Amino acid sequence: MNLPNKISVSRILLIPFFVLIMLYDFNLGNVSILDKTLPINHLIGAFIFILASATDWVDGYYARKYNLVTNLGKFLDPLADKLLVSAALIVLVELNFVASWIVILIISREFAITGLRLVLAGEGEVVAAGMLGKIKTWAQIVAISAYLLHNFPVSLINFPFDVISMYVALFFTLYSGYDYFVKNKHAFINSK
Repeated sequence: MNLPNKISVSRILLIPFFVLIMLYDFNLGNVSILDKTLPINHLIGAFIFILASATDWVDGYYARKYNLVTNLGKFLDPLADKLLVSAALIVLVELNFVASWIVILIISREFAITGLRLVLAGEGEVVAAGMLGKIKTWAQIVAISAYLLHNFPVSLINFPFDVISMYVALFFTLYSGYDYFVKNKHAFINSK
């Protein structure tokens, strides 16, 4: 297993730590930053999430720079993204930060694309994430990070960046899913 694939696996291994710190009451208390009170466990959870998300850029950078792109990497990288984002979104629903219908739409899209990837793999095609998929992933990461940080520091000016960024993420999630199916419709047209 090459370095980029190991980095993708590390992203997956960080997920249980993120979920645990976000949902288990460790009695860590709160911290006040510029008149905004934030739970310490949410700050730690946000740090873990952002760190894990940053590894997405790192593994892609190394894979391209050192020509280490593999079929395993094309599988692991989007899987790690989907698992991390899905776990974070479910945590946000559990904390009553995000409406469940938004999370259902996002996760449903992820299942649909994974199913399409399986169909394509059955035909011998391994499709790497496209640009819209990458924009979708980063829009989701920004939105989730904003919620994990309780919209800090934007909350200081009473601007609902977290809510707006989640709707932007939802748009790119649905649009990129539509685009992915349109570009790969041959998987269904030619199927027996």
